[in-house]
Parts: sequence; structure tokens; C-alpha cells
Amino acid sequence: MKGKLLAYAQLLRIPNVFTAFADIAMAACAAGYVADRPDVFAVLLLASGCLYCGGMVWNDFFDRGEDAKARPFRPIPSGRVPVRVALLLGLTLMAGGVALTLFVPTAFPIALAIVAAVVLYDAWLKHTPFGPVAMGTCRFLNILLGLSGAGGDVLALPSLHLAATTGLYIVGVTWFARTEEGQSNRRQLILAAVVMLAALGLAVTVPTHRLPGTTPIYFPYLVVAFGVLVGVKVVAAIQQPGPKEVQAAVKRSILGLVALDAVLATAFVGAWGLLILLLYLPARWLGRWVYST
Repeated sequence: MKGKLLAYAQLLRIPNVFTAFADIAMAACAAGYVADRPDVFAVLLLASGCLYCGGMVWNDFFDRGEDAKARPFRPIPSGRVPVRVALLLGLTLMAGGVALTLFVPTAFPIALAIVAAVVLYDAWLKHTPFGPVAMGTCRFLNILLGLSGAGGDVLALPSLHLAATTGLYIVGVTWFARTEEGQSNRRQLILAAVVMLAALGLAVTVPTHRLPGTTPIYFPYLVVAFGVLVGVKVVAAIQQPGPKEVQAAVKRSILGLVALDAVLATAFVGAWGLLILLLYLPARWLGRWVYST
């Protein structure tokens, strides 16, 4: 990737958009409409991708002053993407994501909520103690967006439990990443890791809302395996909280969301849910050129 294409891929955080797709795929497995309503599934995938990428553009748009001093290599402060173009792109992606949900009426209000949560996070909450919670809320809403494709009550307890699992995980990841560009505070990293661990506790209990015997016996072992996969990097960063180690843990945790979604999907559709892991391949490949954090 070179030139303008790379600049826009960096602005959109293209590797990360596959985590948004994974959210929708997992939620669609949980709601049971992937095979019955593939058109709805495709629309919500695209809508989620637009909203996610739009949020990434807004992130850099609102941070352009800070980035000019601390991260001048980024697309906007480096001049590779003009400010006006970034503004238009962010607006277009957000509007496009919301417009797509007009084809799925139950998803429309959730899409509007995602836009509100993203703007609040990027413009204000990011630099406050509520930043991680705000980011987790965005991911929580993205799961609800996927669940809305079935047309049922997305505010029912099982749906909220599932969405809270991913949302809480992202709260922990965002907290862990808050000072990734400098020397991080070991105590803060430990607290963030505890939040991520609590999310895995929620994950293990997702099957409590299902009929006995309908969840594969290997499900909790997959949750533990995921915890080990992410935990290795997290523990290494806690032991040596420098930028390199923390950023490696954050990257593993963000892209690891694809694995978490795949594991959660197996609670509903068995081993078929592991197909979501295929989304990790393009994310990993694109991550060779495009940063994720």
C-alpha cells in the first residue's frame, strides 16, 4: 500500500473494521437469522462497517490538534488527507450507515444511538475518566445492532447480557490503551486487565439463558483459551509497561475481539461459529501496513 490509499486506510483503521463485522456476525448467530435473512445480515454488516469507519475518521478529526504535536505522521496532520475531506468522509460514512438501517427498521434507532455515542466519545468523553465506558458503550450498541436483525426485543436480558460481555471487554481494552504511547502506570494496567477478565466471566455465563444441553460442552474451554491468547500479551505489558509492550497487548486485544466473537457464537451455533475467525485473516494481513491503535 502506498500514497493516498495507505493514508485513507490508516484514517479508517481498516484492519479494525473486521472486528465490527465480527460483532454483527456473532449477534446474527445468536439471533438466528444468518441463513433465513441473508439480506438483512449483509445490510447490517455494511451499516456497522460504515459507522465504525466513520467513528475512526471523527476520532482523528477531533484529535487533529493534539496529533499535530504528538503524532504528526497521522493522515490529517501530515496533510495526506485534507481536513475538509476527512470531515466530509466522516459525515458520509455516518450518514450512510444510518441510511442503510432504514431497510431494517428495528436497527434504525440503534444506529442513531451509535452515532450519538461515537460523537460524544470522540469530541468530549475520550479525554475524561468516562472514556473507556463510552467506547464500551459503542461496542455494546454494535452488538445490539446485530441482534436487531431478528426483529425481536433487543432489550431482553439475554441480549443485554451478550452485548454487555463485549462492551465490558472493550471498556477494559480502552482503559489499558489510555497511555499506550508513553510509560504506562502498572496499577492502571492491572485494573484494566481485571475489567477484561470480568468480561470473560460474563462470557462464560452467556449459556445460562439457553436451554440445558444446547450449548457445546467445549464452550467454557474456548473462553479460557481466548483468555490465555490475550492474557499472554497483557501480562507481559503489565510486567514491562513500556510503549512497545502495551501497544502490542492493545493490538492483540483489539484484533482478539474477532476471536471472542467467534467463541461467543459457538454458544449458539456450535463449531460453525468459529468461521468468524476467518475475519482475522484480512485484519492481520492489512495490519502489516496499517496501524490499529
